[in-house]
Amino acid sequence: MVRKLIFLGSLIFFSATHAQVGGKSTYQFLNLGISPRQVALGGKVVTNYDYDPTQGIFNPASINPEMDNQLSLNYNNYLGDVNYGTAAYAYLWDRRTQVLHTSVTYINYGSFDGYDELGNPTDSFSGGEIALSFGHARNVAFTNFHIGGNVKFISSKLEQYTSFGVAADIAVMYVYEDWDLHITAVARNVGTQLTPYENTIEKLPFEVILGISQTLQNIPVRWHFTLENMQRWNVAFANPNRDETDLEGNTTSENISFIDNAFRHMIIGVELFPESGFNIRLGYNFRRAEELRIVEQRSFSGLSAGFSLKLNKLRLSYAYSKYNSAAATSFFGLNINLQ
Repeated sequence: MVRKLIFLGSLIFFSATHAQVGGKSTYQFLNLGISPRQVALGGKVVTNYDYDPTQGIFNPASINPEMDNQLSLNYNNYLGDVNYGTAAYAYLWDRRTQVLHTSVTYINYGSFDGYDELGNPTDSFSGGEIALSFGHARNVAFTNFHIGGNVKFISSKLEQYTSFGVAADIAVMYVYEDWDLHITAVARNVGTQLTPYENTIEKLPFEVILGISQTLQNIPVRWHFTLENMQRWNVAFANPNRDETDLEGNTTSENISFIDNAFRHMIIGVELFPESGFNIRLGYNFRRAEELRIVEQRSFSGLSAGFSLKLNKLRLSYAYSKYNSAAATSFFGLNINLQ
């Protein structure tokens, strides 16, 4: 057990030395929310350990026997003409102790009008990306620790340019059933491009996520606390639109404090009635709220909410996520129990 954790920690540390945040790597669609449940809880939540097979896309250590023969289909009408979705399925085998997990994530960027360097119209074109993953998790014998991994094969086509890549997710999760407590660490998108769009091999969106969640005793509420982008401490940037100019023309840039930067790693979420046939989910993403905040205007960016309703072997889910006063998304999901 100790050697496995040392190996996992070493791999995370090595990858973190080459880490990038959004805008500095390719295949960014891999870090989009994967289901209405995750998005409603603020995004990037990795602490659920139950029937939901989509959780295995972000955290392979959460793959467990309760996911057996569960199929999840999810669709997000994203910003502009962009839409994306996920599908996940898990199967229990080998004396009902081993679970195999597979998933597909795709994104369609829509259609674009083409122009040459002189501004003359050419043929229209489109863009899209897809990732196929296979995952597995194991319980470390005689402990409450679970370790898991995903292998992902990635294909991208943007106009006439194509790219292929491979990546892996590695995770460890501690599940203490007496307290209904889950603690986890995930290293995502450790990999490389096999075929670049042109001549340059671009980095993948590597990320380390930490999370903890627990159901309150005698109260039907489960809280989630997530720390995203822990491979890089400084994720904040000074927004030039918030510069201040005094009467003498001196400009003062926005000051990003230690506390402000720390909060931008945080995501909080709660599930009301998590074990019932109907539950409500609420979340708040601090980094999204701050980066998309409009000065002197209340836009409620960073907030998200949703619900799920179980009907026999079907579970319907919905999430609404606010980005700013002009942009919001709706996420629809369907879980099917095939047993």
